[in-house]
Amino acid sequence: MKATFHFHVLIKPFGPVCNLSCDYCYYLGKKDLFPKQEQFRMTEETLDLFTRQYIEAQPPGTTEVNFAWQGGEPTLMGIDFYKRAITLQKRYIRPGMQISNAIQTNGIHLDDEWGQFLHDNQFLVGISIDGPEELHDHYRKDRHGQGSFRKVMHGIELLKRHSCQWNTLTVIHKYNSHHPEKIYRFLKRVGSTFLQFIPLIEKQNSGGVTDRSVVPYAFGRFLFDVFRLWLRRDIGSIFVQQFDVLLGMIMKEPISSLCVYARSCGQNTILEHNGDLFSCDHFVFPEHRLGNIMKIPLIKMMDSEKQKSFGNSKHNSLPENCKECGYLSMCHGGCPAHRNVFVNNNVPGLNYLCDGYKYFLKGALPKFQAMARALDAYKPASEYKHFMPTQRKK
Repeated sequence: MKATFHFHVLIKPFGPVCNLSCDYCYYLGKKDLFPKQEQFRMTEETLDLFTRQYIEAQPPGTTEVNFAWQGGEPTLMGIDFYKRAITLQKRYIRPGMQISNAIQTNGIHLDDEWGQFLHDNQFLVGISIDGPEELHDHYRKDRHGQGSFRKVMHGIELLKRHSCQWNTLTVIHKYNSHHPEKIYRFLKRVGSTFLQFIPLIEKQNSGGVTDRSVVPYAFGRFLFDVFRLWLRRDIGSIFVQQFDVLLGMIMKEPISSLCVYARSCGQNTILEHNGDLFSCDHFVFPEHRLGNIMKIPLIKMMDSEKQKSFGNSKHNSLPENCKECGYLSMCHGGCPAHRNVFVNNNVPGLNYLCDGYKYFLKGALPKFQAMARALDAYKPASEYKHFMPTQRKK
């Protein structure tokens, strides 16, 4: 049985186990979902079954299947596990298909053997780093409470030495959100050409968010300040995920490549080490467990009414504020995990980051639209200034 839609599964072969103890990590606590004596390690049987089902379930015409490995810390599985994964991928691949692999890591466990393996097998390596040392080490600490920056930088230098493909993922929180220029210039300086910025939003049981959480306006201001720096000389040489996605949406790409900005969600699930499939990486809770691939075929869970309802609820539960907003087509209400966080407003279903999104889009959208017009005219996006609306003289 094959899917009638494109979908993606994020794989966590070592579960929530990690060699760091970052203050804001939401996934370390997921150990409580599994028996205390359980080994957090994906078995070869589970890996084999998932690989076969994942490839077989892809819709007709699929040319590339991406395997994305995350954690916890996925490198703790060891290289032999990933060698076996590649062997299985080659066994089950269909004619006309290509396989790609991506791994998100803190970089601390990397050595020359890893570097050679990742290069030889063309893995895209995502490095988690929150800026220069004083910003990164504020929350990203090891189990002894020590900063991890220097070890992460060692991992980056190793990847560069082995000519690996790599990019960066930076969590934006209350502490580092006030330093967009420092972070952007640092990431450029270390050689990152593809940047991802993820907002930290931690809900509290008592309501509201933790003190670590980024302030909505500050996140919007951070993105806009980075956008202005990027505009000066980096269009076409530095790629920022949010910018690429928004430009694609203006260019009328059929589906946003970032689920946060898509009209609906549900096509991006996560597979835990034991074969459990959950609706989303931000919804790894018992009520969002779809089943286990050892008992239920992957495609059956992806196509289940439970998952369809989860995906459609993003749009169906939009508050009136969103439906009447001129930016709805750009954000579609944002990530459902960031809704119903009551801070500074009391609108049920409104995204916590709404004010930040509006601030960023108000300043950036006209320039994105000009870039789209430039590309439509077969000109580079960097020539957007020639496609800005003519200002009428008063």
